[in-house]
Amino acid sequence: MDGSVKLLPQGLESFLASAGWRGAEVEPLPGDASFRRYFRLRRGDETAMLMDAPPPHENAAPFLRVAQWLDANAMRAPHIFHVDEERGLVMLEDFGSTRLREYLEQWPDDEFPAYEAAVAALVKLHRLPPGPFLDYGIVAYQREVKLFIDWFCPAQQLYVDGRTYAAAWEEVLKPVLSRQRPGVTVLRDYHSENIMLLGALERQGLLDFQDALIGHRGYDLVSLLQDARRDVPAELEAEMFDRYCHAAAVDPAEFLADYARLGAQRNAKIIGIFVRLWQRDGKPGYLPLIARVWALLERDLAHPALAPVARWFDAHIPDRLRHDLGGSFPA
Repeated sequence: MDGSVKLLPQGLESFLASAGWRGAEVEPLPGDASFRRYFRLRRGDETAMLMDAPPPHENAAPFLRVAQWLDANAMRAPHIFHVDEERGLVMLEDFGSTRLREYLEQWPDDEFPAYEAAVAALVKLHRLPPGPFLDYGIVAYQREVKLFIDWFCPAQQLYVDGRTYAAAWEEVLKPVLSRQRPGVTVLRDYHSENIMLLGALERQGLLDFQDALIGHRGYDLVSLLQDARRDVPAELEAEMFDRYCHAAAVDPAEFLADYARLGAQRNAKIIGIFVRLWQRDGKPGYLPLIARVWALLERDLAHPALAPVARWFDAHIPDRLRHDLGGSFPA
């Protein structure tokens, strides 16, 4: 095996042996924003992926449940080959290394068909009956937006009124809740770094879907088109929004209001998460992304549907932090 033994998951040798992959080469891969780790396994000309989701920080069961549901419904999740749920080890299909984001950095002229295929996959997902997952309710929405005042505001030495913040979001999100019944399966992190290209633009694989819930059809569209990790041109966003509305037979004006509501909710959450990754987890690499997310949040707040939350931001977040798209962070 390659790599330092201390960096490899406990029990890996017996896991590989039980999977029929004894002696496979193990190549560590770059991490993500969680405690999960990934490795590429090589056995001759064959490859597979190893996900290490160690308890108690991680739980492989939600990933397995969603992957199996997606696979059963002809959505392109990686096939599961072998599992040790107690240790949090999962051997799964290797989708390769071509993520949508990096591909478009090299081939920017393919942006339109790549996003067209990603939107088509969402339409297909949303035509399915909702999966066997929990509801994306107001408690979850509020818990997520609270990350903004729990992490961003203290990092900027701001002490804000959490009660009025929650009340503003309650007013803004109430229409979303009424329109997400019976709901669709929401993957919750559907963006350019979690979409893999499997040899062609129209063949796209899904990753990082373990937090799936039943919610509003606009959420994953926002995740795709208001991407924290790459700039999506406004004209492309508008075209893909229209294509989704036409394919899903939804009213564009009403849907745009909910799209803005969910965009603001998601972007406020992401800003809080990125600061938390820096302060709690020692991962400052996410801080430069905040400028892009803040700009998206400001745009969402400009929609009339966000008026209560926009007023709260105007009253509590100083212009000096908003004009430079997120501000600097005190040492």
